[in-house]
Amino acid sequence: MNFQIESLDPAQAHAECPLLAELWNRALPPEQAISTAFVRFNLLPSIGVRRQLLLATTAEEGRVGFAIASALQGEPEVTPRGQGWLEALAVLPEQQGQGVGSTLLHHAESWLAAQHCAAAAVGGGPRPFCPGLPDKDTPPPFWARRAYQARGTVWDLTANLATYTPPPRLREPPCAVRPATPQQQEDLLHFLRREFPGRWRYEAENLLADGGRISDYMLLWTERGVDGCCLLTFPDSGRPLERFAPFQLPKPWGQLGSIGVSADQRGRGMGTALLDAGLRRLHNNGINGCVIDSATEVEFYRPFGFEAARTSLLLERSL
Repeated sequence: MNFQIESLDPAQAHAECPLLAELWNRALPPEQAISTAFVRFNLLPSIGVRRQLLLATTAEEGRVGFAIASALQGEPEVTPRGQGWLEALAVLPEQQGQGVGSTLLHHAESWLAAQHCAAAAVGGGPRPFCPGLPDKDTPPPFWARRAYQARGTVWDLTANLATYTPPPRLREPPCAVRPATPQQQEDLLHFLRREFPGRWRYEAENLLADGGRISDYMLLWTERGVDGCCLLTFPDSGRPLERFAPFQLPKPWGQLGSIGVSADQRGRGMGTALLDAGLRRLHNNGINGCVIDSATEVEFYRPFGFEAARTSLLLERSL
C-alpha cells in the first residue's frame, strides 16, 4: 500500500481533531472511545512540552492513521530517565499489517531522538490518551519486535459510590480536609514542590495554567499547614473524564487521584482520612461510578470499595 506521512504542529491541528477521534475510535475497543473535545484538550500546549502529530494518508482512503509524540524539556524530576512519550498510535483496522503503524512509530521515535530523549514510553505522557497498553501482561508482538520492554504495571480501580460509607474503624488523625480555595494556590504548590516535586507538582502547575479549578483539589491541613492533597475530577472539570475510560460504570462519573501526604506524616491515618474526605465529596455531589487511575497500591483502596478493573502494561525502549 502506498501512503505518505505528514507532520503537523498540534497547536495548528484543530481542524484534524474530529478525524483523530474517529481514527482512534475505529482502531480501538469501545471502552477506550474518545471525543473530539478530548483530542482538543490533549493537544493543548503544556508547560515545557513539544509535540509532534504524524498523519498517514493514502490517495484512495485519505487519513488512515496517526501518531502523537511528546517531549518534555527541563524537567528531570518528571522524566528522570530522559524519556519522551508515544502518546497515541492508531491505524484503521483494514489498513493494519501493511506497514502504516511501523512507519508512524519510526517517524515518532526519530523525532523523539532529535529532541534528545533517551527513551520512548508508550502512553502516559503529559496529557495521556492512555497510561499504557490495557489488559496486557507481556508486550504484544508489534511492540516486542521493536525492542519495547515492560517496565511495570498499573491498575485502574473502580467503585460505585452511590451508597458510599466510610470503612469501619477509620482513624481520626489531628487534621482537617477541605476543598482548596483560590487564595490557597501557593499553599498547594509549596506542598507539592516539597513532597512530590515530580509528576504531581508538574500536573498541578499545568492544571492551574489551563484555568482549571483549584477547588478540584482537597487539601489536608495540620498545625504546620498543608500536609496532603487529593485531586478530584467531576463531570464539569476541565480535564475530560473520558480520559479515565469509565464507560462500564454507572453515571454520573467521577475520578480521584493523585493523592498523597507528607513523608513524615505517613502511618498516622492521614492518607485514609484524605481519601475518605475525597470520596465523601464525590458521593455528596451525586457521583456514582468512580475511577482511581494508574494505581500501584491496590490494597490501600480496597477497604473503600475499590476493585481492580483494568491493567495497563507500561512499555519503554531506549532510543
